[in-house]
Amino acid sequence: VQLVESGGGLVQPGGSLRLSCAASGFTFSSYVMGWYRQAPGKARELVATISNSGGGVNYADSVKGRFTISRDNAKNTVYLQMNSLKPEDTAVYYCYRLPSFGLGGYWGQGTQVTVSP
Repeated sequence: VQLVESGGGLVQPGGSLRLSCAASGFTFSSYVMGWYRQAPGKARELVATISNSGGGVNYADSVKGRFTISRDNAKNTVYLQMNSLKPEDTAVYYCYRLPSFGLGGYWGQGTQVTVSP
């Protein structure tokens, strides 16, 4: 199993970034996927999840209306479009395969997002 995030970086407040997570080593279309984040000194928190088909999504209240999670099962990739970014969105963002079929969850290595003037 491998989850490789990309797309992080430095952006000014109000800007946008699109994160990607390329998955391999498992049947991607069978799993619920998610994005989590961890800011310095804080616990890792849920940002968004998406059902295996893409028809069901869930967001943290702090990102509703600004972030959009999506997936392309043909490309084994899950995305996080982040708009209207705020300094408090600064964190390491992790791609996560949620537990299913008796298997545990699996984390990517993370990608840094920094929102600063």
